[in-house]
Amino acid sequence: MFADTKAFSGFAVDDLQKAREFYGDTLGLRTTVLDEDAGLLTLHLAGDRDTLVYEKPDFTPATYTILNFQVDDVDTAVDELAA
Repeated sequence: MFADTKAFSGFAVDDLQKAREFYGDTLGLRTTVLDEDAGLLTLHLAGDRDTLVYEKPDFTPATYTILNFQVDDVDTAVDELAA
């Protein structure tokens, strides 16, 4: 039934604006606010892997939700993020 249906991932945040700033400004990802009133944001990831970010007022961080980025040198990436 869904074999040829494009799927996408998503995760919740407690503050959509802070998430946009972090993913857009800090990490340098292209983002699109889909619906500010509904709290919906898209992260445009390499490889055509758009990811939905949605604001959830009673947000409790999940212990299993991760977003991995492959980098050539972890120490360099950490240093750049810290700067």
